[in-house]
Parts: sequence; C-alpha cells; structure tokens
Amino acid sequence: MKRWPIPRPTEHAALRALDHVRLVLPSQPVLFAGLVTAQAVGDQHGANLFAHAIARQGGEVGE
Repeated sequence: MKRWPIPRPTEHAALRALDHVRLVLPSQPVLFAGLVTAQAVGDQHGANLFAHAIARQGGEVGE
C-alpha cells in the first residue's frame, strides 16, 4: 500500500511567517564560543545550530 503525503497548508504558512520574523540573536562572540564548545564536545546538532545562527546573523537566509 502506497502512502501519499498529505499537504499541510499550515506548515507552509508557518514557514512563510517565520521568514518575516526578526529573531534577536546573541552577539557573534557568544555564538562562536557556542560553536567551538559544541565542536569540542562532539555535539554535531549543536554545532549545526550555532553555525546556522552565525550565518543568519551575517545576513544569509536559507530555505
């Protein structure tokens, strides 16, 4: 039996709304310290989150 994904319009609306929200991020030194700490302890998920926060603060916006 094949299962087809059910489109969820609320997901798309939430993602569009998030694009317009200005997130207040910590300062760059704090983000870089978190990134270094996450890498030092081997926390790949944390390192990924800090790296994306640094990129977002630098003006990059992804999908």
